[in-house]
Amino acid sequence: MRTKILIIEDEDALASVLAEKFKLEGFEVSVGVNGEDGLSKIEAWRPNLILLDIIMPKMNGYEVLENLQKKNNKIPIIIISNSGQVVELEKIKKLGAIDYIIKTQINPEEVVSKVKSILTGRPGDDKEKKVEPEKEEDVSGGIKVLLVEDDSFLRDICFKKLKKEGFNVAVAVDGEEAVKKVGEFVPAIVLLDIILPAMDGFEVLKVIRSHKNRLVQNVPVIMLTNLGQEEDNKKALALGASDYLVKAHFTTEEIIEKIKSRLSL
Repeated sequence: MRTKILIIEDEDALASVLAEKFKLEGFEVSVGVNGEDGLSKIEAWRPNLILLDIIMPKMNGYEVLENLQKKNNKIPIIIISNSGQVVELEKIKKLGAIDYIIKTQINPEEVVSKVKSILTGRPGDDKEKKVEPEKEEDVSGGIKVLLVEDDSFLRDICFKKLKKEGFNVAVAVDGEEAVKKVGEFVPAIVLLDIILPAMDGFEVLKVIRSHKNRLVQNVPVIMLTNLGQEEDNKKALALGASDYLVKAHFTTEEIIEKIKSRLSL
């Protein structure tokens, strides 16, 4: 029996391109033209994986996710994100999506590769493995940014945005790795999550501010806070953080603005 892929997407051109690519790869494909149609096909057809657009008529992608979450859905869902903004990705993750693709950057071959990876049980859950979204690549002349974040959705979108803006990006997925990389990489600025495995962001910040290398010791650090709790923000600033961003509110453009402001670019 062939693997079944359901594409829930109201843009005919995009849906057709993806459907054709999956068919050529040997998949059985069905297309839902809106949220309501997609839900009906999920119930009747029981696909092995769903590609789900967010902005659709009749019922949007969030509503489809909420409906499936109530039904304890176990079918893997990849979101087709219009913006790739952090706020959107945080929301879809909480609603059960396991990955995303950005509509303006869609490459059918990469989408098929992502689907195959998930269906064969190798999605790269980076809370278990230290797998980065892409290999680190030096950008000639690029300003060094160390991104310390264990959440794969957020790390991936920030990593790609920073690279697109021409920064030279290194990634750490826990506190211990962050401490190691900050000394080796010597970044111009650090984006540092507070809640991390092995060692939290506050402890990492303490190590940075007491580092033997004066360049590391004085590096600007922007904290990424989960809830925007005032006590966390005050503690971060007291420990020497340069600034902070609340995950649920910021966009990738705001990250770039903060970095450029701190580095006077």
